[in-house]
Formats: sequence, structure tokens, C-alpha cells
Amino acid sequence: MTDDLLDRILAYLSVESIFRASSVSKRWFSIVTSESFSWNPSNSPPQKPWYFMFTSSDEPTGCAYDPNLRKWYCIELPFIGTSNWIISSSYGLVCFMDSSRVLYMCNPITKRCKKLQEPSGLRFSDYGALAMSVDKESHGYIVAIVKSKQVPENFSQWDISIHIYKSEEETWATPLTEVLIGWRGGEESVICNGVLYFLVYFTGGVPSESRHALVAYNISGRSSQASLRRSFISVPCSLTCGRLMNMKEKLVMVGGIGKHDRPDIIKGIGIWVLHDRKWEEIVRMPHKYFQGFGEFDEVFASSGKDDLIYIQSYGSPALLTFDMKVKQWKWSQKCPVTKRFPLQLFSGFCFEPRLKIAP
Repeated sequence: MTDDLLDRILAYLSVESIFRASSVSKRWFSIVTSESFSWNPSNSPPQKPWYFMFTSSDEPTGCAYDPNLRKWYCIELPFIGTSNWIISSSYGLVCFMDSSRVLYMCNPITKRCKKLQEPSGLRFSDYGALAMSVDKESHGYIVAIVKSKQVPENFSQWDISIHIYKSEEETWATPLTEVLIGWRGGEESVICNGVLYFLVYFTGGVPSESRHALVAYNISGRSSQASLRRSFISVPCSLTCGRLMNMKEKLVMVGGIGKHDRPDIIKGIGIWVLHDRKWEEIVRMPHKYFQGFGEFDEVFASSGKDDLIYIQSYGSPALLTFDMKVKQWKWSQKCPVTKRFPLQLFSGFCFEPRLKIAP
């Protein structure tokens, strides 16, 4: 069979079938990952975001969950040398930043990847948050990093700087640096509708009603930006942790709800959407699902795209989904990644499986 004929046959497969076909032989892999491959997904059902789960080892392997077929697929990401990743995804691309602040951009389906240059001084930060956004028309992308570093000899002050990378220019810019008193950045951020949102954490000083706050910074340049402190948005309740996600250009937060008398102890999980700086509660996780995780720590993994949210405990490979459109909770199929020792940790991220996009 000629390559042209095989190309035409493979082009009518769904993305999950193409993913499996790519492992049949080197010839098939080269066809489905070539730039000339004319994929025609019109006969396939709408593709939901996948979830990639990995464990606390330095082996670059894990499993990806397809909610359409309720199946897991083993995936290798051979360019990653550590499990300590900060991860952001958008429109088929995934950006990884490890603890040494090395940056990679990757398509997990085609395995195409690119190492990005680093902004100056990033390796010397105490905390770094990562977010990205892909333009669906041009496939150009923006990467944003929020760097947080404690001011020497002043434990209440934190240097916050925002670094922006544009793929079309292949350059970094630092549009903002500011000192916050009593608040530090962390590792949670997302870009939504031209605005960079990130969580900050109370470190002491003037008493605060909550240990968390949300910062909104306009990276689109369409309007002037006040100071970070003035852009603080209160969180809806006392949280043990918060996870931010872009759901169809709406900011959604999944948060651990702290007990009233012990705010560091989790009693449940809620989901909220932000409207004009005010939070609207969408749902709270039913207690039977909360109990289904077994022992649930005050922090957990959660990410989402389109209408689907994934929630995962760091201490277990159990994975729960929530469909925002039909308001339905559902456990995934059992993950092949198994727990081998008591202190083993698990984490993950969701991404959109796409063939026709490259870093």
C-alpha cells in the first residue's frame, strides 16, 4: 500500500484511533505526525479533553485517560527528566517547567517538542506559576510566568514579577514588578480571555480573612493596570487550596473548603465561576464521592477544559470527573498506574488531544 493511500485511510480515524495507529510501526507514526497529514475528523464525535496521570518517579512515563472511550493509554514524554513539573496546557500544546525552571513546549500526541529560552533571573525565584494560551487561528502562543521571591532580610515582603513570552516574537518581556507585603505568589495561574489570574497566599502581618486571594493582571494591553494589591479578588470561602482553569474563556476555580474552626483541614470541595469579580458557586462535591477518594489531603490536583473538570488526590490514582454542562459526577476507569508503596504520590493534568498543532 502506498503512503498516499494509507494517508487517506488514516485521515478518517478519530484522534484516539490515530494515537493507537501511530504505535503500529515507524511508517505509520511518520505518516500521522507529518505536517502533510490531512486529518479529517468530521465523522468523529466531539473530542473531550484527556487527562495525563503520572507518579512520583523520575521516569517520564504515565497514562492518558480518554473520557470518550473511557480508556487509558500509556504515553512517554522522553524529554522530561523529573516528576517535579509545573504544567499548563492550551489547545493541544502543553508547557512544562521543572524545579530548575527549564521550559519545554510539547504536543503529547505527536511528541513534537521545543525547549524555550528562559527569562533572566527565573532560576533564583522561590516560587513560580506557569500559564499559557494558544491562539486558535494562528497557533501562536503566549506563556506567562509569575515569579515570587522573598525580599532579603524582610520576611514579610515578596518581590513579584510577571514575565511574558510570545512565540511569534520568541522574546520575553517583564511588564510588571511589584513588592507585596504579607502575600506571596505560588504555583497556580491561568490565562483567561486576555487576563492572567494567579493565586497569592497570606504569609502574616495585618490579619486577613482568608489565606488566599486572586490577582487579575491584564496581559492583552487593552486597558491600564492598577497595582497588584488593588486588583485582589476575594476567594468565596476559607480554602485549603485552589485550582484555576479556563473553561470556554470563563475562569473556574475548584477549591478545598476548610473547616470553620480549622481552616487548614479540608471538609469538602466546591466549584465556582467568576463573574465580574464575584464568585458564583456551581456545585459542591457530594460526600459519597469525597469519601470515595479515601484519605483526602488538604491539597489535591485538579484541571479542566471545555466542560470537563478532573479531580485527583495526590495519594491515590483514583480520578473523578465533573461535567459542567450536564452537572454529572463520574469516576474514570481504573488507572493502570498503581500504588506500590504508602508514600507514593500521583499527579496529573488535562490537555486537548490535537494533531495539527506544533510548538
